[in-house]
Amino acid sequence: MSNNAVSYRSQERIAIISIDRAERMNRIDGDVVEGLHAAWHRFMASEEDRVAVLTGAGTKAFTAGADLKAPPSNLYRGIPGVGVAVDKPVIGAVAGWVVGGGMVLTTMCDILVAADNARFSYPEVKVGFTGGLISNLAARIPHKIAMELLLLGEAIDARRAYEVGYVNKVVAVADLMPTAMHYAARIAATAPLPSRALKRFVLETLPKSPTEIAGIARAEVDTIFASEDWAEGRSAFVQKRPPVYRGK
Repeated sequence: MSNNAVSYRSQERIAIISIDRAERMNRIDGDVVEGLHAAWHRFMASEEDRVAVLTGAGTKAFTAGADLKAPPSNLYRGIPGVGVAVDKPVIGAVAGWVVGGGMVLTTMCDILVAADNARFSYPEVKVGFTGGLISNLAARIPHKIAMELLLLGEAIDARRAYEVGYVNKVVAVADLMPTAMHYAARIAATAPLPSRALKRFVLETLPKSPTEIAGIARAEVDTIFASEDWAEGRSAFVQKRPPVYRGK
């Protein structure tokens, strides 16, 4: 599967999901959001893929954040656990810049491997905007460190991210994907039901920010608007007949 912005391939029960716009530093626009949205749905529908590795093409940036020339208005749709319910494990593999929406994506990874050139930044305060989803960062690292990142909008490097518990392992760029795939292979070899249950329990334990809750609610409403029952309800009303709902 590919929409030219995001690719999906399966390898030994592992889904490899990649933002594939290296020439644009993998900046996030509407196509990237919809590509990620489709990829998470495919991952959850797969009977084979037990764990996903999320990465970006090239080594300059996992993603340089929103494309400010065409910023997405619906970032939540591309975020696993927000725009799409994802209870299978997700491993992040990031190199270079991890900016804005890229940081939001990494907050929802269960394990995060960073190349030693990785730099994490959430600079929305510098451009006069916030979508708010990043506030879930305060549930994943110490409060004061999260506030320093969010209020100053300045970057921290991979080593600092490791020190504050945001990153599991820092490796050379050449070792990034092999390390992430090694994590994924070990998870894929375990029983999938308990690993998914444990992820659900952890997600229910972690506090959710107001914008995260709102994004989840919007995703639920999106599903209803895209349903066959909604189309049937409208048709039945126009045709003045009882609707036949199928729960789809």
